[in-house]
Amino acid sequence: MKKIYLSLATLLCAAALNAQTGFWEETAYRGAFPVTDNTNATDWTAGWANFSPETTNYGTPTQTVENNITSNTTWSGIILLKNKVYVKNGATLTIEPGTIIRGDKATQATLIVTRGSKIHAAGTVTNPIIFTSNESVGDRAEGDWGGVVILGNAKNNQPGGVANIEGIAPTTDTQFGGTNDEDNSGVLSFIRIEFAGIPFEPNKEINGITFGSVGSQTQVDHIQVSWSGDDSFEWFGGTVDAKYLIAYRGLDDDFDTDFGFRGRVQFGLIIRDKDISDAAGDSNAFESDNDATGSSNYPMTAPVFSNITIVGPKGNGSIALPTGEKFEKAFRLRRNTATSVFNSLITGWEKGLSIEGAATEDNLTADSMVIANNLFINFDPGTVTVTATPSFYATFFTQDGNDSTKTIAQVNWVNLFPALGTKPDARLNSGSVAATGANFTNTKFGNDFLAVTKNEDINVSVYPNPANNTVTINTNMDDEATLEILTLEGKVVKSEVLKSNSTEVNVSDLTNGIYLLNISNSSSRKAIKLIKH
Repeated sequence: MKKIYLSLATLLCAAALNAQTGFWEETAYRGAFPVTDNTNATDWTAGWANFSPETTNYGTPTQTVENNITSNTTWSGIILLKNKVYVKNGATLTIEPGTIIRGDKATQATLIVTRGSKIHAAGTVTNPIIFTSNESVGDRAEGDWGGVVILGNAKNNQPGGVANIEGIAPTTDTQFGGTNDEDNSGVLSFIRIEFAGIPFEPNKEINGITFGSVGSQTQVDHIQVSWSGDDSFEWFGGTVDAKYLIAYRGLDDDFDTDFGFRGRVQFGLIIRDKDISDAAGDSNAFESDNDATGSSNYPMTAPVFSNITIVGPKGNGSIALPTGEKFEKAFRLRRNTATSVFNSLITGWEKGLSIEGAATEDNLTADSMVIANNLFINFDPGTVTVTATPSFYATFFTQDGNDSTKTIAQVNWVNLFPALGTKPDARLNSGSVAATGANFTNTKFGNDFLAVTKNEDINVSVYPNPANNTVTINTNMDDEATLEILTLEGKVVKSEVLKSNSTEVNVSDLTNGIYLLNISNSSSRKAIKLIKH
């Protein structure tokens, strides 16, 4: 049996020398989840997400952090975060799996990673990193503390290319933006952020998590933001990609994009609460602007989203909204944005699609913005609307594969509408109309796909899985095969030739998390998920 042992240095070199080989996972299904196989393998929320943080006992902090971080630092255990703590001067903050950071309410605790510094917060399926309120069970609410802010050196469309992040008094430590779209702010993986988000005043808020000009080499996956006092996720410029995002019971918008954000997001779950909306403004699932005035400044706000499942405050349609609620639209696309959305499932909103302003309409007409292959489910007639004429609406909606005629029964989710505070199951049952119909041929996807195959000629087994130190890979291939280990962002961290049918691979130096194993020869290819813990 051949043994392969790789040092951490070797893995880092492999990651550095290999360009990103793929991001998009080409699915047949629409929405964030496939047809259920009745195991956790098809539910990417299993094990790490929490849909009842208001009743979770998080323990007593054993240490307090209240000063800026100016040198490499590691956190573990239960931490009380006080004040606005900046990671600065090129320092890296490493947060160990299972660490709990409790934000102090009185000091509006906030963690800010400044330009040129990094955060390495790699939780695991079984030991996620948790940012939450320091209030007691029964006293927690949205806006208990500030949130997490990541600032980078990628491009935005603000004058001069550098701006100050909103919600915090401006200093050099709050600046974001530069010229490096491949900037690297670190790793954020398997993280929960709960009860954050402080709206100081309209349009000047700290969100659950805020990305300011974060670059494409930053890894972001498996992030749940719950009970945010403003937006759950907001991106100001930048190119960072993300996968497996959950926005749960937030106040304002779920996914807010501005200032020239051009990243890609695949697999997201949005669930709203009828009693939580933004009294000072309006609450939407998606809100997107090129900038505050709708200018033509470049780079344009042009992210691409695919495979998002969105549940609005009306749930399955049986929920009556309270008097005075401020819910608006599933999609509020305005001010010259070019946001594109594909292969998604949308339900539970009074209003569906709102494309606002002549410049935004022009972007749609010119295919700078694409809304395609989405199912708007259980909407009343006339609520999937644009602010143009019906003829404008008719020219793209059905033609681009969108459908507003399907019912909840036809989509047939496993259990998408349980009582709030209960874990939903957004997977599809067999026979769902959403099990097929996804399409990834639009030029917005480019050719940047993960190497996932439908070839059934190759048999591969990987054990143990989950793995700790080593895995054994068995194949039925007659000739040499190539093994690639990729992160969920599609970055290759290892590439080896397998010269025998049984190969033992040392993975002890890999960061805990989920990886994709691509195993291929001249005629066949197989992709298998590997959990490292």
